[in-house]
Amino acid sequence: MKKLFLSLLLVIIFASSAFAQFPGLQDSVQQNKYNFSQFGRETLGFIIQPTKWDGGDWLKLGLLGAGTFLVMQADNPIRDYVNNDKIYGLNKKYAKSYPIEFGNMWGELYFTELMFGGFSLYALYADDKTSHKIAFEIAQASFYTFLVNGTLKYVIGRARPYLEQGNQVYSPFSRYDNPDHQSLPGGHTGITMALTTVLSRNAKPLWLKIIAYVPAALSVISRVYLDRHWASDVFLGGAIGYLAATWVVDQHEKPIENDSNKSQLGIRGINIQPFVFGDSYGLGITLHF
Repeated sequence: MKKLFLSLLLVIIFASSAFAQFPGLQDSVQQNKYNFSQFGRETLGFIIQPTKWDGGDWLKLGLLGAGTFLVMQADNPIRDYVNNDKIYGLNKKYAKSYPIEFGNMWGELYFTELMFGGFSLYALYADDKTSHKIAFEIAQASFYTFLVNGTLKYVIGRARPYLEQGNQVYSPFSRYDNPDHQSLPGGHTGITMALTTVLSRNAKPLWLKIIAYVPAALSVISRVYLDRHWASDVFLGGAIGYLAATWVVDQHEKPIENDSNKSQLGIRGINIQPFVFGDSYGLGITLHF
C-alpha cells in the first residue's frame, strides 16, 4: 500500500510536464481567469444548461437512460461471474491486489483533491497557466459530477449488491447518510471519469490521452469486483462524470476553425455503448478523431 501511494505521489509531481496546450489554444487559455468569479458563473451555467438543450441533447439523455436499462439486464450475470470462485479463481482473491486497490483509490475524493492540490501548487510555483487550468477543471468537473450523482443517489435509493436484495430494490429518498441504498449511479466511477477526462483532454501526446483512461477502467472493474456496485451503476456514473468533464473543458477551449465538431485536442468524442451477444455482455468504447 505504501509503495502504491508513493507511486501516486510521483505521478502528481511529474505529471505537469506531460500536459500542455497546443499553440492554437493559448489565446483561449490566457483569456480565462480561472478564479472564484468564473467558477460561480460557469456553475450557474451548468445548472441551467438543461433549459438550453435542443432535441439532440434530449435524445442523448434518452439514449443514456436506455443504455443504463440495457446494462441492468446484465447486472446479475456479471455479478455472478465475478463472484464465482470456479471461474479463474476470482471471488475476491485479488481484492488486495495493486490493480484493484489502485482503481479503487483513483475514484476516492481525497485522491482527486490530491491531484487538484498538486497541479495548483505547480501552477503557483512555475506560474504555469495550463496547470492552473487543469486544477480549475478538476475542481469543477468533480464538483458537478458529485452534485449530479449525489442527488440521483438520494432520489433513486438503489440497494447495493452486497445486501443480497437483487438489482431492482429501491428506497427513494432514504437517509442521505445511508450508503446501503445509494448504489445508482456509481460515485467513485463518476469522480474517476471526471478526473480522467480532464487529464486526457489536456494531455499533449495522443498515447497519453488514451492511457489516461486505464485507471478509469480499473476503477470500474474494482467497484464491481468488490461488490460495491452493479455494472449499470458504474455505467451511468461514469457517463455522468465524462459528460460533466467534457462540458467543463469545452467552456475553456475554442473549436478548431472550419471544424466545429472537433476539439482542439484532436478527439471528437468518446462513445461508450453496452452490447449483448448471446450469453455475453460488455461495453464497447469508441474514440472519434
